[in-house]
Amino acid sequence: MPAFWNWFIIILTVVFIAGCIWLISWSARQSPKDLAEDAKMGHTWDGDLEELNRPAPRWWLYLFYVTIVFGVVYLVAYPGLGDFKGVLGWSQHGQYEEEMAAATEKYASVFGQFADKSVIELSSDAAALDVGKSLFANYCATCHGSDGRGASGFPNLADNDWLYGGDADAIVVSIANGRAGMMPPMGAALGGDAGIDNMVTYVRSLSDTSIDATMLEASKALFQPICGACHGPDGKGNPMLGAPNLTDDIWLHGGAPETIRATIVNGRSGQMPAHGELLGEEKVRIVAAYVYSLSAN
Repeated sequence: MPAFWNWFIIILTVVFIAGCIWLISWSARQSPKDLAEDAKMGHTWDGDLEELNRPAPRWWLYLFYVTIVFGVVYLVAYPGLGDFKGVLGWSQHGQYEEEMAAATEKYASVFGQFADKSVIELSSDAAALDVGKSLFANYCATCHGSDGRGASGFPNLADNDWLYGGDADAIVVSIANGRAGMMPPMGAALGGDAGIDNMVTYVRSLSDTSIDATMLEASKALFQPICGACHGPDGKGNPMLGAPNLTDDIWLHGGAPETIRATIVNGRSGQMPAHGELLGEEKVRIVAAYVYSLSAN
């Protein structure tokens, strides 16, 4: 934190505390004996409902002093005044590391029993799959669903259709390192609305044989140099790039004509975060085994 903001926070906090002390002291100067029994503020509601000018009870004001003392003690003991770390040396990162170390020690025996097995072996181990299912529910289900079948924009992990490959090693890499997919907007390259509409029909025809594509030779000629660089000249995709297979009628964002058009015109981008550092090698392999089992079975 820059020195300016460090001192700005410290000064602002101290001034605020001092202001609270002054305000409470000023409010406490008045005693009930100093005011007439019928002293009023001059405010009247509903004709005869008036506000009396009576000071707050002393015990109530003293509670404010207690909270101020608590606040001062807290700021001395814990971080809160700029870069000052507090005399106890506590930090949220330190507490997190302590809790993670304790959890690692506690569950070492649980994950250690799977250390010598490959992902393929783990995928048929009932105990490993139970653990993997729990880890999946905690770390993966938010995006991929509790059953791993995904949602629009989030891959289905149970259908054996993979953007980056579905072998054990590829799944481990995806979980540990994450994936970043991006399709650039291609509308301008297709020459406007007519070219886009024709390409939408051609792309749909790759997986829907009921569509008559005999009049789409021009679109096919455009597809191969413009789209084929990623999806392949036959549209079967490229796992090295994470480019989807367009011939299997499985769609990440949906296969409706308007959705395909939006994809071509606006492009798509997606980011799967890396979980390697969060989970550790053993947990990554167990989650990978569970994911592998979803499609293998």
